[in-house]
This record gives sequence, C-alpha cells and structure tokens, in this order.
Amino acid sequence: MTEDKTTKENKVDTTEVKDTPEVVDTVVKKDGATVSATVPERKRNEFGSKKRFEKNRRRQRPERRQEFEQKIADIRRVVRVMGGGRRFSFSVTMIIGDKKGKVGVGVGKSNDTSLAIEKATRDAKKHMITINLTEDMSIPHDVKAKYGASVIAIRPAAGKGLVAGASVRTVLELAGVKNVTAKIMSRSKNKINNSRATINALKQLEK
Repeated sequence: MTEDKTTKENKVDTTEVKDTPEVVDTVVKKDGATVSATVPERKRNEFGSKKRFEKNRRRQRPERRQEFEQKIADIRRVVRVMGGGRRFSFSVTMIIGDKKGKVGVGVGKSNDTSLAIEKATRDAKKHMITINLTEDMSIPHDVKAKYGASVIAIRPAAGKGLVAGASVRTVLELAGVKNVTAKIMSRSKNKINNSRATINALKQLEK
C-alpha cells in the first residue's frame, strides 16, 4: 500500500548533523614519523582569513607627502576667434616651493584646466632655484630686478616679518623668506611678470 502524501511531508529526518566537520591534519617530524590531528574546519578558516587580513594590512603603503607646496598665482581664460567660432583655452601660472630656500614659477596652457595646472607644475619644477638665506631665513643684502615692465626691489628688515603684496608675497612665502620688505617699483599689475621679476631678484642670491 502506498503511504499517504501528508504523512511523507510530516516526516522529520532524525539523522544527526555535525556542526563543524573535522579535518585531519598530518605533521611530519624530523625522524620521519607522521602524526595526524583533527582540527575543526571552521576554526581553521577563521584563523586563515585573520592571518591573510593582517598580511594585507601590513602591505598598505603610507600616504606620500607632497615634496613641494604649490599655489596658483593666476588663471586666465584665453579666447581665440576662428572661422567656425570662438575657441577657449586656459593659461595657469603656478608657484611651488619647499619653504626652505627652493622656489620656482611655471606657466601651463591647455584647453582643460586640470591639464594646464599639471603643465604649469612641471614647468615650475624645471625652473626651480635655490636661494642662499641667512640663519634667520632672511636675505644677506638688497636685490632689485626687472622682467618685462615689472620692477621688484627686496630689502632685508630684521624683526619685521614678511612685508610684501600680490604675487611677490606668494613667491617669498613658498621660498621660506622672512624678515624682508618687498616693493613693486613699477605700475605693472601683471602677476606673471611680477612673480618672474621676483625670481630674477632672488637669482642674485643663488648658492
């Protein structure tokens, strides 16, 4: 006779199920004897995953610090009128320095702002100079230089800090120069020319 369908469905499987199946581990000793030991599989997996996690955590590299500090002195949008319409590009003036006597000014041009900034940074690194500073991070003597229509004069001033304005201040700050007074002797407000005139003045103090 066939059993009723309801009785089949209500049947419960009474076979015991092991919570953690055991795995046999074999260890070979120096004298050639082998010893087997049973280790629960769950514990082994937990230990293995923990070990791998610690390894990966050790491999993480520390964050790299920037070698030079950088500031954008000027961003200009240049419009070029063509037959088909207007074409826009960007010109970026970048000043970089380590505040320990190294400074540089660079210019980058591109249709994309981020690409222009990268080009300006690369150009500034190429044209870096090293300044000969005194013990109190000042300059040893007066300097004066010209670039284009810009004329810059820098003089040492003990205990006054950094007295300068516009892009001249940015160049001197990133160079690490203190206790000086800088003045723009010309009427030019061109930030590129002013910063490059400052670099020309500081070149007279090169090591």
